[in-house]
Amino acid sequence: MKRYCLALDLVDDEKLIAEYEAYHVKGWPEIKSSITDSGILDMEIYRVSNRLFMIMETEDDFSFENKALMDASNPKVQEWETLMWNYQQALPFAKPGEKWVLMKKIFELNG
Repeated sequence: MKRYCLALDLVDDEKLIAEYEAYHVKGWPEIKSSITDSGILDMEIYRVSNRLFMIMETEDDFSFENKALMDASNPKVQEWETLMWNYQQALPFAKPGEKWVLMKKIFELNG
């Protein structure tokens, strides 16, 4: 199993943030299926102010490239991503069109 941590910002507007959270409480079944079908075993998203932090645990053979290819050919995922861009904004240092940015692990406490 692999673990990835990613970050993204939301538009800094309380009403929009509340709407974004409401979408994630309900979720769309097609989106949940696309996540698990790509090899993601577990996913959590946390928020502080307008900053989001995602933790993903995946199968060993998971790849972001394969996930992107699967998403590109899934109309429901494209609909979801377009909708989410109403709430999300790229981190200041993100590449053009990049949403979630992979974080670098700098510390680990192992007993």
